[in-house]
Amino acid sequence: MARSITDLGTGGSLVVLFLCLTTHFSVLPFAEAVWFPIPTTGTKCMSEEIQKNVVVLADYYVVTENGPQISTVSVKVTSPYGNSLYHNENATQGQFAFTTEESGTYVACFWLDSNHEHEATLSLDWKIGIAAKDWDSVAKKEKIEGVELELRKLEGAVEAIHGYLVYMKDK
Repeated sequence: MARSITDLGTGGSLVVLFLCLTTHFSVLPFAEAVWFPIPTTGTKCMSEEIQKNVVVLADYYVVTENGPQISTVSVKVTSPYGNSLYHNENATQGQFAFTTEESGTYVACFWLDSNHEHEATLSLDWKIGIAAKDWDSVAKKEKIEGVELELRKLEGAVEAIHGYLVYMKDK
């Protein structure tokens, strides 16, 4: 007879908590930026499959390499149905944030403005869900620190993992 996680009782809950604690760093993405080249012609896109009602934050900037000319880029972020969520032109840096309204693949495309002789490098720090949460402000607001703050982060991670599993099951 198959049992769901909710039917496992205290022992099962401890097993789930243990698994979440031990896999916390391998399941959840670290908040590190990705650097990638943008060709002189064409567009470079990054995509992420995200479920509904998830917060997305991203910072980007053109990485300079001691050249006399600083490259500028244009950016367009679209939803799974092609709706434009963010658009910026002639930027050396920027930031976008939104909460997803539908599940699916969200795409951020970057291209160089005007004609450049050399490709540029872009740094993109894309955070979704629990990684996008501002834990410093949560700690200050609720006056928590140390182990209690880490437990709150883990609780958020467990909720995110559960939500993702439900999403994958429905899919």
